[in-house]
Amino acid sequence: MWHICGHTLEAGEKKQIDLEPGVKDYIIPTTLVCGAKPGKTLLVTAGIHAGEYPGTAAVIRLAKEVNASRMEGNIIFMHCVNTSGFWERTVEIIPEDGYNLNHDYPGKENGSVGERIAWYFMTELFPKVDFILDFHSGANTEVMAPLAFYPNAEKVKEYSYVAAKELDLPFLVESSADSGEYSYAAHHYDLPGLLVEIGHSHGCEDKWVDLCYRNMKLLLQHLNIAYFNEKKTIKNQKIFKEAIYLYAEEQGLWYPQIQRGQMIDQGELIGYSEDFFGDRMKSYYAEEAGTVLYYTNALSAPENSFLIAYGLEKSAEVI
Repeated sequence: MWHICGHTLEAGEKKQIDLEPGVKDYIIPTTLVCGAKPGKTLLVTAGIHAGEYPGTAAVIRLAKEVNASRMEGNIIFMHCVNTSGFWERTVEIIPEDGYNLNHDYPGKENGSVGERIAWYFMTELFPKVDFILDFHSGANTEVMAPLAFYPNAEKVKEYSYVAAKELDLPFLVESSADSGEYSYAAHHYDLPGLLVEIGHSHGCEDKWVDLCYRNMKLLLQHLNIAYFNEKKTIKNQKIFKEAIYLYAEEQGLWYPQIQRGQMIDQGELIGYSEDFFGDRMKSYYAEEAGTVLYYTNALSAPENSFLIAYGLEKSAEVI
């Protein structure tokens, strides 16, 4: 028997619910799966950023297919966390208050809508699960290579890292972030987890959904919750311990000169900005040799807006 989120499930039971995360009439479509035997509990979240779709489609698919009678442990599938943003077609934020569930933790018990959702996670979920898998993708202006971030929180870094190496993704990146769902849980609740980025540009292509779906299966196998005979196929997976995140030094029109997954040399031109008359304002060069993980393809580049992230080759490990 499993008690979670105000519900009770018997061994081998699966239940679809409309979860209300501490906000009246706010609904997160959720599937709870209680395995036939005891084991670890995995929280899977999609749609933290409402405009990042492949994870949501993949979670819907696997939640419908998974067989509770053949599981050891439990799964909480949250099909789309930011449901109001999903229907409003926001990119990242909760539309009611502008809260970013991957950036603005911690929450507040009596705060705004987003703050109360984060508080619900902090009080009702983080203390009751063993691992978090959070799906994202490059939103409307980020062109991304498939990758997973794992937290550098001291107590869970190694456990998360080992799990990340089981995924079928070309790049793994160590992250120092600590104010998003999975990262806050890692640093403040000693809860291991991964943030997986698959797809980009507000798209939901079948190949991206399939990759999310397959990597959920690989993680469930690694955690010994379920077995699907899924195999990792990628060769020469690269892990970056360090990365550079470049932001616009001044407002301008942005022209990237790189592609996702491209290796770049120190001093190589990675992009430049111009004004509306086509005059060059600023050229950006690689500070060190690296691999392009993701970049913005938006022409508009406000001051301090994100431009490019690249993993540093000096910190890379290939497995």
